[in-house]
Amino acid sequence: MVSPDFINASFEVLAGAMLSLNCWRLFKDKVVKGVSPISVIFFACWGIWNLYYYPHLGQPLSFWGGLLVVGANGAWIVQMVYYTYLYRAG
Repeated sequence: MVSPDFINASFEVLAGAMLSLNCWRLFKDKVVKGVSPISVIFFACWGIWNLYYYPHLGQPLSFWGGLLVVGANGAWIVQMVYYTYLYRAG
C-alpha cells in the first residue's frame, strides 16, 4: 500500500521539477512577463508553510519534496528580482 505521504511527496517533487523548468526558461529569456507578484508571494509563503506543516503531520517525505519546491521557487524569485530590477539597470 502506498502511503498518502509518498503520494503527496511525489506531487511535491514533480512540482519542484516543473518550477525548475521555469527557472531555466527565465535564465534563457532574461525577461519576466505576465506574472503577478502577488501570486508568486502567495505560493512562496504556502511552500514555506508546508515545511512547518508536513513534519507536524508526520509526513517526512512530503517535507523533503517541499524543500525542492521552496528551493526552486526561491531561485525563480531571485531571478525575477534580478532580471526585473537589476539586469536592466546594469
